[in-house]
Parts: sequence; structure tokens; C-alpha cells
Amino acid sequence: MTKETLNRCGWCEGDELYERYHDNEWGVPVYDDDILFEFLILEPFQAGLSWITILKKRENFRIAFDQFDYKRIANYDQAKIDELLKDTGIIRNKLKIHSAITNAKLFMEVQREFGSFSHYLWSFVDHTPIVNHWEKYKDAPATTVLSDQLSRSLKKKGFKFVGSTVMYAFMQAVGMVNDHEVSCFRHKPLR
Repeated sequence: MTKETLNRCGWCEGDELYERYHDNEWGVPVYDDDILFEFLILEPFQAGLSWITILKKRENFRIAFDQFDYKRIANYDQAKIDELLKDTGIIRNKLKIHSAITNAKLFMEVQREFGSFSHYLWSFVDHTPIVNHWEKYKDAPATTVLSDQLSRSLKKKGFKFVGSTVMYAFMQAVGMVNDHEVSCFRHKPLR
């Protein structure tokens, strides 16, 4: 199959960056804590915005947030926060920046408690991705009982900007759920 003949989920068609993300990352199961943390930073910043906005700024986020190194982020001081608030390459939302720092600290607490953030996270789906069978991407829900449970658990631990909608998008991104359209060329390989 050539790139031109691939059938993709409707949400990504027509934008090369979106298509590349869809083809290579979206819905692929992620078990690496470093990558999970990256998405735990990016998804909350996306709240209220489109994902393409975040994708376009992703490399800027990577630089601004020290390669998504949660150990460094957990120790950000006011000078670093002020620097981030002036960085036009990222989303300059004070509450979201503070939440990234809080979430970095809590991320490490979860690692200590469960051995890894991945182990904690994947326990919500019995360590096996949920495979859905949507005809159209618009049929996928914004939240599920499972995203509600994950959201409540994270909030109970003190995490910020982890509402059910954000967590469902996170679950889709890191492959906890396969929400590729059944006609999409990525649906079957990710089952």
C-alpha cells in the first residue's frame, strides 16, 4: 500500500503532521513511563484546544519542559515558571503549567507505590488494550466509565487537569483503547 491509498481515521486526514501522528503513534500501546509522562503533560495542555495545536507545539514543549523529564519538572521553581509563562512556543496557561509540576511530583509517588506508572495505569484495563469497533471516529465517546474511574483515581491522588474527557483522550493516545475506525489501516494491526 502506498501512502496515498491508506484508509485512515477521518479526524487526521488532510494534514501531514496529523497523519504522521495517527500512523505512527495514536493508539499504539505505550508502557514506557517516560513516554506516558509526555502524554500526561501534553493532554492536559490540550484541554479546550485542538490536538493539532499541541502537535504543532510539541517540540517546543519538549524543549521548554526539559525533554519531559519529570524529575526536573517536579523541581521547577518560580523563575522557571516565569520563563515558561513567557515562552510563546507553548500554551502559556498558568494553571496548566503549575499542574504539570504538581503532576510530575505525583507521577513519581505513583511510581514508588506501584513500581511504575505504567503498571498503575494499565491495571485499569487489565494490562490489555480495549479494542473498539467504530465505523466513524465521531461514534467514539468523549468519556467512558473507565475514563471516569481513571480520572477519579488520579484526582484522589492530587493530579490536576485529569478530567474524564482528558483521560479518555490520553487512553486513546497511549493505546489503552484502540479507537481507530474499523476501516482504518491501523485498526487491525493494533488489535
